[in-house]
Amino acid sequence: MVRTRVVIKYLGYILLFNALFLFIAALISLFQRESSLNALLFSAAMCAALGTFPYLFVEKVEELRFHEGLAISVLGWLLTCIMGMMPYYIWGGEFTLTNAFFESVSGFTTTGASILTDVEALPMGLLFWRSSTSFIGGVGIILFVLLVLPEKKGVQSSFYRAEVSDLSKMSFRTRSRHIVRIIVTVYFTLIITETILLKLLGMSFFDAVCHSLSTIATSGFSTRNQSIAAFNNARIEMVITLFMLLSSMHFGLIYATMTGKKHNIFTSRPSRMYMILVATGILLIAFQLFHEARYNLGDSFRYAAFQVVSLTSTTGLVTADTSLWPLFSIVVLIYFSFQCGMVGSTAGGIKFDRIYLFFHSVSKQLKLILHPNGIYTVKMDKRTIEHELELQIMVFIILY
Repeated sequence: MVRTRVVIKYLGYILLFNALFLFIAALISLFQRESSLNALLFSAAMCAALGTFPYLFVEKVEELRFHEGLAISVLGWLLTCIMGMMPYYIWGGEFTLTNAFFESVSGFTTTGASILTDVEALPMGLLFWRSSTSFIGGVGIILFVLLVLPEKKGVQSSFYRAEVSDLSKMSFRTRSRHIVRIIVTVYFTLIITETILLKLLGMSFFDAVCHSLSTIATSGFSTRNQSIAAFNNARIEMVITLFMLLSSMHFGLIYATMTGKKHNIFTSRPSRMYMILVATGILLIAFQLFHEARYNLGDSFRYAAFQVVSLTSTTGLVTADTSLWPLFSIVVLIYFSFQCGMVGSTAGGIKFDRIYLFFHSVSKQLKLILHPNGIYTVKMDKRTIEHELELQIMVFIILY
């Protein structure tokens, strides 16, 4: 049985986390003397009040059951999206009730779709909140809450089981309680590094922060109507391309690379195959664009690399109008938007690892047809995949 008071207690933590970013957005509006100040302050105060009540008055719990962790995860996301729409709706502009909820859900799910026809008309405070929803949603608000929760029996494991896939957990090669810290460490390291590089290349600090939050979360929200194309800067595009690619790769492997471990993004077979496939897609499109004289050779690689990585990472930032590209290039881009990035990343979609294991599972079944008495296993980086996980992957792909 799910204990209601326990669920309410932890929903309070989630609301307080949202309130923190709303207050930061309100401070930006205050310093800029913007019209969004009241909307952001009211929303922040509402989140803080609703979050503080259960934090102070609801009794603490020593053990959290799995179904309670699942309920908190589902209700936490729903409540976050509802509270996240408040500053949009109160401020007004293009934000009707439906539009405000759409923009909020799009941000927290890192979908990146928008109802806005003029992004640049938004005050800086709201633009920061918009990017913050991507930041919060990218790694998962539940994981952020896990980071600050005490390591009590069942509390972290219940949240963790509800939030992280079995395939993703297997690739981390460490105990569950350490994985949250690894994910958040990589997340912040990538954001801070990209922000510094973008600032050095000429972006304003505000634009650099917002685009870094959007890039690493793979949401694609921009502060400009023309997205990254508005900057028309090849070096900025190269940096964002690199960080979109990193954000689409397994954070555990990135952490292993950062710390000098043997099993890293360069030694993992799925990771190497993923990078080779992305590079192949870039080459195919670049050579076609150059062959048909759409761009010179340098620009062909520049635009091909950005668009391929943007789609495979499910970020959605753009630097060119791909609808004008040749049919073959569009088909290649569609494939990458279907394949997407790796498990353990902020990228959405099916994930390359699942497709990789799916074809290995199909190969195993074909071998069993030819040799019924044979013993075959599916492996990923020398680790045997259990049959139950194979079935889960197949069901996931079919449902997708």
